[in-house]
Amino acid sequence: MSLAASIISSTLNAGTPLLIAAAGIVIHEKSGVLNLGIEGIMLMGAVCAFGTTLATGSFALGFLAGIGIGLLLGLTFAFFTIGMYANQYAAGLALALFGTGLSAFIGKPLQGAALPTRAPLGIPGLEDIPFVGEALFSQHILVYGALVLMALVWWFLFKTRAGLVLRSVGEAPKSAYALGYPVRKIRVAAVLFGSVCAGLAGAYLSLVYTPLWVEGMTAGRGWIALALVTFATWRPLRVVVGAYLFGGVTMLQFAFQGMGIGIPPQFMAMTPYLATILVLVLISRNPVWIRLNVPASLGKTFTPQS
Repeated sequence: MSLAASIISSTLNAGTPLLIAAAGIVIHEKSGVLNLGIEGIMLMGAVCAFGTTLATGSFALGFLAGIGIGLLLGLTFAFFTIGMYANQYAAGLALALFGTGLSAFIGKPLQGAALPTRAPLGIPGLEDIPFVGEALFSQHILVYGALVLMALVWWFLFKTRAGLVLRSVGEAPKSAYALGYPVRKIRVAAVLFGSVCAGLAGAYLSLVYTPLWVEGMTAGRGWIALALVTFATWRPLRVVVGAYLFGGVTMLQFAFQGMGIGIPPQFMAMTPYLATILVLVLISRNPVWIRLNVPASLGKTFTPQS
């Protein structure tokens, strides 16, 4: 029972950064913007959050630093792709490479450093419930915040007028512009939201999930989040399932190693990525369904004169 509770708890913890990043990706891709730089933003969020917390002793300031660098990189991406009409694919890849390299440079003196003592986690009263408390209520507040965030994304997209406008911008920006909607401003806002989420996800990795700084510590989670949203056909519920699937398989590899099961560590390290992709491919095996759900203008530059 204790092992099962530990695996459930660890699954929620491991799936949270993916869920936070994916929530932002759903929003900016629904607006028609494809940002392939999520991995770089997450790494920059992680290193800035870790360095800030190490310098100030404040985890709150660390999370704010992660959010702030995400906002700054999002503004940079929006300036080039929406303001200067640069190719979204090229700009996103450049941002991913830039974030990976700069985070390694900034974080070099931070490797091996230890964070200050963190306040106890969990929900008081509920975390003491046998099994359920350990499995579900012993988490950092962002674990629950990520679920609330994804629920709010679903509500915003499908239950509000603003969400309908955002989706219309992603589907037919020329028509939305003709109706008087500020397409470029809406896309900028969506990109900034997605970048802030990526920065926050990176901060969670270095302040809660590990907590430490190691070069390249996201280990491809930014790319997995992008694939997760696509294969989940931009449906928030499917994204939640995919994020926790990745987290669950990640934790199972450690459980198997702890039980002495003789599986090569290299195979176990690739298992979470392989399992997530295989399951999501099975979920979205109908290509017609993907074509019906993909935003029609995703990755396409919009100019008011076009």
